[in-house]
Amino acid sequence: MKPDMHVSLCGLSLVSPIIAASGTFGYGTEFEEIVNFRKIGGFVTKGISPEPMAGNQAPRLIETAAGMINAIGLQNIGVGRFLAEKLPPLRKYPQCATIVNVFGATIDDYVTVISCLNEAEGIAAYELNASCPNTKHGGIAFGSDPDTLFDLVSRAKGRSTRPLIVKLSPNVTSIALMAQTAQRAGADALSLVNTFLALSIDTESRRPRLMNIIGGLSGPAIKPIAVRMVWEAAKAVTIPVIGLGGIVTPEDAVEFLLAGATAVQIGTASFSDPRATERIANELEQWCARHHVARVADLTGAVELPTGPQDQPDRMRTTSSPTAS
Repeated sequence: MKPDMHVSLCGLSLVSPIIAASGTFGYGTEFEEIVNFRKIGGFVTKGISPEPMAGNQAPRLIETAAGMINAIGLQNIGVGRFLAEKLPPLRKYPQCATIVNVFGATIDDYVTVISCLNEAEGIAAYELNASCPNTKHGGIAFGSDPDTLFDLVSRAKGRSTRPLIVKLSPNVTSIALMAQTAQRAGADALSLVNTFLALSIDTESRRPRLMNIIGGLSGPAIKPIAVRMVWEAAKAVTIPVIGLGGIVTPEDAVEFLLAGATAVQIGTASFSDPRATERIANELEQWCARHHVARVADLTGAVELPTGPQDQPDRMRTTSSPTAS
């Protein structure tokens, strides 16, 4: 019997827990001819701001040993053009959730974008990018300070007519605290993690490889850290968690689900394989069938934690020996 791949996410019924991540799937329409939208749970658009943004100067994306570093600078066409040009064609895929990523330099920017989006049809939810610098408070990222994050989420939630997903930054001391703060402020779900701050230097020229100097690291290199953060966040809150960070295989996705994620997002993998979201969705279904998982939703939080030495894998067991004190 085929496994049931549906999951419920803050009131949304998704045909699969696989979602394409923001910034890696364009506005969605770019992938129409290569990805079957009926096979994936949804996708998150590029970040949308009140006005168009050109982004950072090139070079703004480089490959690393296990992923990439980007400093695109949130280039986008602005909420007006998004509503007029990009959203209408997406309405022919009602079974694929269109989630709009929202960002700004001030809380008022976020509220402005949400207010405009509220009037449009065909949007399932909003994803709040909390990693942006707050220009009114010295450039500190909204997601790195609990009080600032609370203010952002509570204002955005107060204006939103749709489920509000808050995308958390990993560049914090306690991801559990930030997750609890977002939930307390009214978030309907969380997505984590965003990219890790990173720097790469060309040893020949002795100059940073990115024009922006600092960029965001993503890809398989961050997956174990991202899984740990999802596990910590999922234990700290009662709202759904969406996991992302270096997912390339169905087993990667299963790790995040076992750690407590309800759904997962595929990001960097789409750069090397534009059909990665559909491929992983199909392969996850096959994985569930092979492992006799009747409902993919049953994997959420199902990690079996060791309770004593007898539960450790053989390779991790060590014989006792005296040590110097």
